[in-house]
Amino acid sequence: MMTRRTFTGGAAALAFSSRLFSADAASTKPSAELEKLGAVALNEAKRLKATYCDIRILRTRGQSASIRLNPERGTGKTLVVPFATESGTFGFGVRVIANGAWGFSCSPFVNPAEIVRITGEAVNVAKANSVLQVKPVELAPVATYHTRWVTPHEKDPFAIPIAEKLDLIRAAADEVKKNNRIFSSNAQLTFRTEDKYFASSEGSSIQQLYLQSGGGVNATAVDTARALSKSRGFQAPPSTAGYEMVAVMNLLENASRVREEVLEHLAAPQVTPGKKDLVLLPTHLWLTIHESLGHSTELDRALGFEANYAGTSFLTTEKLGKQRVGSDLVNIWGDRTNDRGLATIGYDDDGVKTTKFPIIEKGIFTHYQTIRDQAHLIGEKESRGCCYADSWASVPFQRMPNVWLEPGSRDTSLESLIAGVEDGILIDGDGSFSIDQQRYNFQFGGDAFWEIKNGKKGRMLRSVAYQSKTTDFWTSCDGIAGPAYFQQYGALNDGKGEPAQSNAVSHGCSPARFRQINVIQTD
Repeated sequence: MMTRRTFTGGAAALAFSSRLFSADAASTKPSAELEKLGAVALNEAKRLKATYCDIRILRTRGQSASIRLNPERGTGKTLVVPFATESGTFGFGVRVIANGAWGFSCSPFVNPAEIVRITGEAVNVAKANSVLQVKPVELAPVATYHTRWVTPHEKDPFAIPIAEKLDLIRAAADEVKKNNRIFSSNAQLTFRTEDKYFASSEGSSIQQLYLQSGGGVNATAVDTARALSKSRGFQAPPSTAGYEMVAVMNLLENASRVREEVLEHLAAPQVTPGKKDLVLLPTHLWLTIHESLGHSTELDRALGFEANYAGTSFLTTEKLGKQRVGSDLVNIWGDRTNDRGLATIGYDDDGVKTTKFPIIEKGIFTHYQTIRDQAHLIGEKESRGCCYADSWASVPFQRMPNVWLEPGSRDTSLESLIAGVEDGILIDGDGSFSIDQQRYNFQFGGDAFWEIKNGKKGRMLRSVAYQSKTTDFWTSCDGIAGPAYFQQYGALNDGKGEPAQSNAVSHGCSPARFRQINVIQTD
């Protein structure tokens, strides 16, 4: 129940967090007040004989706005359903190593006395854990940093009135509904920020502002005589950027395209199943990269440390540097530095400066995603900077970086990929999917499908999905379009762990061609 005390306490916390994280836009150093709070945890951990300590003070803020237009039952009138929500959290978490084991505790009350208490709790947890610890925690070395990092952006999305956002997406939803055969339309915008401070007993003091923006338009068309409905959507590439990205989304222009294509999708014939060549656009291929190569190259899955949420991995450690995963064209990178990637940030939650590193080189699996306490398990001497926690109340652990497919040669175009197909399908957008607990056998649908016959894109198809094994699929890749076609899409809510955590991650690629993949009819 909301009481006056909790309300006024929440208001005070909001004001305090705003003051803590406010800074001159040109500042390159952390807030002195944040550093003072961080030092409380570090000093207390030292007093309690912990061999390592870090503290994260974190404020998050999220906002979403949407408009749905659909007919009112029994009258045929159009219902306009606006929706807007804003949420936020503020608190801190302390990690320590004591007696060779990790301990963690957290609190939403950010003040020196509470930091002392929570640090003591974390040390007690570590000592309790040490009874079951087979080997002491070993951390890869890391440089120390005293810095402030900010997502490059021009406009703070939270400074834009919500009414302006609703007007924009209402116009896009109206554009979709201009044809009376459209049953419903939806348009949305989403924004999120993380203000984060990290300090460690090894000497780092790092303040960061992470910001993401996204949006899209969707449509549903219904054929009551055939008891059939089909949808079509446009999802703007979610990005680490500010409100300036909304203009780049071109929601109105894409709304009119979505309107025409959903009607084409509704009238399209079913696919004829069989072995076919596929040309996959970045709007679709990002999800296949994510599920088959992103999750399978997480070291904790390969070691069996992560199994509760979506399983382990077929890429076990004896295959490192030996297993062929794709054709010679397939080069996959892990990257927390690429422009506008959802997992792009300056430093991870271990205080490691983020990097770009190869995962698959010319089809051969060469590197895992790692964090500081994993690197030594595969004989490496430094972390790949993949540590993240989705909240001040969550324990940091290994999360996926941006994982992207290197483009092909500059003279390879989408048109040339299609021209090399006699019987195939062009797939756009993501849809339903399934993949086994080792990230090996999978099935993927999509959002829109076009027949390719004799090197030419033809009519739209429906009810399409394809099945393969990760290694069979990627070794069948014989063409990737050049850098001019490269785009990033991704997930705002990739889940992992128990208790489950969510992180945002981008996957970039150019259109790519895959030979003789098994295509099935889904209805």
